[in-house]
Amino acid sequence: MLKQQLNFKLSQKLSPQQIQLMKLIQLPTQAFEQRIAQEMEENPALEGGKDDEDTFDDDLNNQDSYEEDYDDGSEVIETDINVDDYLSDDETPSYKLAANNYSADDDDKQTPYASGTSFTQHLMQQLNTYRLDEEEEEIALFLVGSVDESGYIRRDLEDIVDDLAFTQNVYTSEEKIEKVLQIVQDLDPAGVGARSLQECLLIQLKRKEQSPPVALAMQLIDESFDHFSKKHYKKLLQKYDITEDQLRDAIQEIEGLNPKPGGTYSGNNRIVEHVVPDFAIKIVDGELDLTLNGRNAPELHVSREYTNMLKGYKAAKEKSKSQKDAVMFIKQKLDAAKWFIDAIKQRQQTLYVTMNSIMHHQEEYFLTGDERKLKPMILKDIADKIGMDVSTVSRVANSKYVDTPYGTKLIKEFFSESMKNDQGEDVSTREIKKILEITISEENKRKPLTDDKLAKILKDKGYPIARRTVAKYREQLDLPVARLRKEI
Repeated sequence: MLKQQLNFKLSQKLSPQQIQLMKLIQLPTQAFEQRIAQEMEENPALEGGKDDEDTFDDDLNNQDSYEEDYDDGSEVIETDINVDDYLSDDETPSYKLAANNYSADDDDKQTPYASGTSFTQHLMQQLNTYRLDEEEEEIALFLVGSVDESGYIRRDLEDIVDDLAFTQNVYTSEEKIEKVLQIVQDLDPAGVGARSLQECLLIQLKRKEQSPPVALAMQLIDESFDHFSKKHYKKLLQKYDITEDQLRDAIQEIEGLNPKPGGTYSGNNRIVEHVVPDFAIKIVDGELDLTLNGRNAPELHVSREYTNMLKGYKAAKEKSKSQKDAVMFIKQKLDAAKWFIDAIKQRQQTLYVTMNSIMHHQEEYFLTGDERKLKPMILKDIADKIGMDVSTVSRVANSKYVDTPYGTKLIKEFFSESMKNDQGEDVSTREIKKILEITISEENKRKPLTDDKLAKILKDKGYPIARRTVAKYREQLDLPVARLRKEI
């Protein structure tokens, strides 16, 4: 049996404007500038730069001047527009909204990138110096095309045989490919075309001027690569009946090799993303001074042309249907432009308030630059201080950078969990990691400290943490285990 009933339900939903504002807050400076350019391109009612508002007709200030009811027998169209609502707020002087480190008159400086030749083209050009028959040339070109950015061919010869048959209509054998591969491995840079790190190092050692250390290095890589990579130096000393000095010289030869020969090719035109700090913190007379990058505070205003259209519409005695449609279009664009300008101001305020709270929370660090001075701080700490949601603070912290006297830092790096020291005080895990890093850097590399010994040292310094926690922090610092830190 069907029943009909009414239910009351409370739900919280974000408006499209709120969602867009959250997206604007999340954008770093460069992406934010691109978003502004996109909005100005899509909305002709939005323009950049300063606008002389004094020349507007006083009639535009009349709230009811554009309120008209149009009755064509079907619908009523309301076009109540106050142009002042779409202009910048005069109550706040413009100098308070702009930083002094950027000007609209500054040149738009962009880093040029040379076109050059690609790594693959560089290798192909070298093949022209070899005498190859048609089949060998096809195989060589295919092998060069299989070289990755690091300079390796990470494919089995069996797979290459099948691919040549299916894609190039070249039927050959693994032996023939092996022969052509030797030619590819003769190309520069040394080590290119290798199928493994072991083969890459051997190719480079063979090109070096032969000497006892080089000969021993080749032996180590060729015959005992596993022992060498795991730093089982005692086994190597016994197996080859050599002294520590001889082994040290051989290791020095190997350490001078390039494990990624393709990565150093000067023709690799990789565009490096330049970080643009969103904030700058300076120490002025012993006090911290925070500024928001001026590129986050652009000057935008409503197009004068659109307001003139409204004036012309008001002056017209007869309003046609097309003019009504035009006014509705103008109203939509003015609404969008006004919201975008307000959203940018709200974004500026949110960024500044959030970073200002972070700066004062970590004041000791910003004054000294000592990471051991970093206090425990989680997103909720800042969110509670500024009265905003945790997700808003997260959007600011995850994608923004701050220029400090100690370098440009990602803001989320200042956040860390807390732990209790032996005196019951809350200390930042970043502080413990820094002490761990310093302890490892000062250890005797001939007898590196195990995780158990590191845990004992930290406990003696007042940080009672378990061995597994030491191992976790060491991995987060990208430091290997004690065996792999060992040196002769």
